Amino acid sequence: RPAGSLAISVSVQKDIDRVVGLWNDCLETSGGPFLFGDFTMADAMYAPVVSRLTTYEATNDPVAQAYMQRMRVLPAWQEWQKAALDETWIIAAEEV
Repeated sequence: RPAGSLAISVSVQKDIDRVVGLWNDCLETSGGPFLFGDFTMADAMYAPVVSRLTTYEATNDPVAQAYMQRMRVLPAWQEWQKAALDETWIIAAEEV
């Protein structure tokens, strides 16, 4: 886990390791740049996971880091991120 990141429980770390392992396997098999070569629904479905792992600095795996960077530079990602940052709704019960 990268320095400065939040403490992660053993069970959550196992889930992270499983996802990172899947990504590594898919990227090795397909040759990348995305999980199955070209961008597919699988990559879209993992976008929230990429966001969480990035936000919480939950992995320093170099293959996962490179994949997450490729995802974050996509125009669709940029649009999604801008819409999220522009959102003004606040749900008080969800705030830390």
